[in-house]
Amino acid sequence: MLEGFCVKCKDKKPVADAVEVVMKNGRKAVKGRCPTCSGGMFKILGGKSPPVGAESMVEAVEVVAGAGAVVGEAGISPSAEVAGMGADGGPVVG
Repeated sequence: MLEGFCVKCKDKKPVADAVEVVMKNGRKAVKGRCPTCSGGMFKILGGKSPPVGAESMVEAVEVVAGAGAVVGEAGISPSAEVAGMGADGGPVVG
């Protein structure tokens, strides 16, 4: 059972009716009630939860990076663009 601090009782007690929530900053927390006074209890847990849709974004990046396909405008690969060369070996114009 998860233990939290009740502000009304000023004591650590097990959290009744515990529900896990995700705060705005992405941290996990538990909300519940004090078993003695029925006051609200809140406990912040360690670690962040991944943002919604993050798994699909990571998979898409891995697919594009692993395919070896030409990426960018006008058929310029990212490494060639950094070096100032186009896909055909000539200078980048534009």
